Amino acid sequence: NFLILFVVMAVFLWKPLMQSLDKRRQMLEKEKEDAAALAEERANIAAERARVLDQARGEANKITATAREQAQAVAEQFAQEMRQKEADVLAEARQAAEEERNRILGEMRDQIAALSIAAAQKIIGETLDDQRQQALVESFFSGIREGRVEVLADGAEVGPAGAPVTITSALPLTEEQQATVRRDLAARMGGESEIAFQVDPQILGGLVVRVGDRLVDGSVTGQLERLHQSLA
Repeated sequence: NFLILFVVMAVFLWKPLMQSLDKRRQMLEKEKEDAAALAEERANIAAERARVLDQARGEANKITATAREQAQAVAEQFAQEMRQKEADVLAEARQAAEEERNRILGEMRDQIAALSIAAAQKIIGETLDDQRQQALVESFFSGIREGRVEVLADGAEVGPAGAPVTITSALPLTEEQQATVRRDLAARMGGESEIAFQVDPQILGGLVVRVGDRLVDGSVTGQLERLHQSLA
């Protein structure tokens, strides 16, 4: 009876039980596979998130660096413009001051001439006529005698035509005196050149002529300095 009962149980119970166990095993394996797939997906999501964050940080750093560079460039440009503006203002102020000084010296020309004539008369002990007085003073301050630049010796090489020329005088030269200087230099140099006229009261009188790199100092200050050196 027991054997019959065992056979009946094996036929009717064992097989369903094994099938149930197989299904359970398959379900567990499926859950395990699903868990592994889910874990892999989570890992991929985390990696993608990290990649996106790194990319975002990199782009943010680039934007920040670009903005910083642009801000620095703007600041440097602004500073340069301010320096240029300051230099322009100073240059204009110097130019205005020089023009005002020259204007005042020009207006004082007659007074300076009168004082110079009085001093000359006292030194030489004789009275000069008006024409001689005027010629003496004009020659002293302009460095021009008989239509020639006195400091430039006759026949001396001055420089090639077209070389830049700077003429410095103690008082502003009149338009007539400037024209005389231009004619004399053009004749000596074989052609016209660009001439700049400057005023420096410290040279006292005469002219300082610069042609290119060559300097001819016919100023009173220069003559006194050379005299001092010769006597030393």
